[in-house]
Amino acid sequence: MADSAKKPLLPAYLIVGEDALKQRTVLERLRARVASIGDISFNHDRFDGESASGDDIVAACNTLPFASEVRLVEVNNAEKLRKVSADALADYLAAPSDTTVLAVSAVKLAKNSRLYKAIAAVGKQSIIDCTPRKAKDLDAFVRSMAVGHGYAITPSAAHVLVMLVGDDTVRLDSELRKLGLAHKGTDPITEHEVRSLVTRTAEVKPWDFTNAFSARDIRACLDCIPHLENNSPYMLIGRCVTQIRELICAKSLDARGEGSRIAEELGGPAWRYKNHMRWARGFAPGELEHAIVTARDCERAMKSGTDPSLAFEQWLVATLAK
Repeated sequence: MADSAKKPLLPAYLIVGEDALKQRTVLERLRARVASIGDISFNHDRFDGESASGDDIVAACNTLPFASEVRLVEVNNAEKLRKVSADALADYLAAPSDTTVLAVSAVKLAKNSRLYKAIAAVGKQSIIDCTPRKAKDLDAFVRSMAVGHGYAITPSAAHVLVMLVGDDTVRLDSELRKLGLAHKGTDPITEHEVRSLVTRTAEVKPWDFTNAFSARDIRACLDCIPHLENNSPYMLIGRCVTQIRELICAKSLDARGEGSRIAEELGGPAWRYKNHMRWARGFAPGELEHAIVTARDCERAMKSGTDPSLAFEQWLVATLAK
């Protein structure tokens, strides 16, 4: 919708995908476009797919605008429309009103459904994809969002914000607004500011911990531990040893120029090992083998009277320290 202001409005749009911030942005721009043509307060109806009747939505679409060339009808949660209501909208779109813009938003809507096909048929730009960004792209996206709020944020601060908040773009945007209000001066927002002002709301997965371990990020590992569903030190050291063995294999294959065989050797899907070569290169020769030996000694200590959590954290820091 960024450059759509110069193009004629279509009779219908489908705004579909799980990126709630992008959906909200698209709808705000569409409302602004309609408001620039006439008084939107008299020419705007909203319906919720969970409770709305298809006949009521169609009636609103067929209502003539007042003191404006066009009116806007929004249908949210379209995936929850009853079939009879979705079919009514599909029937309407066979000959839609030329004075109404119908904006249908949904988290998911099957491409083979009548409603999806009917909206797709009204124009090439009628389907607006709001698929969430991939995890690897979120840090850069956060930095661009910060610029939109009038300030900069360091790469490490952006990474920590994603780690604490997760991939919910609406929540990320809200936290960036809060950080901007608290920030003083013109320097970029730092990791320290993020950690002091943002509370963790993202669920921590086991792979968040093992990824941080492989990347030798001690602080991220220690941050993850309290939030893991099973954070027993015995369970955690077991995960670490498994990861170390995989990294030893990756380092050996890398040394022989056979890195492409890692999935074959370890027996899992290729995507699972996409970062293993880079992580393995972060350990000097002998460090990973030494980590296996010290893990054995750590587990013995954990089972011989030493506080298990303290022993594990001491081993973790000693293993990952460069």
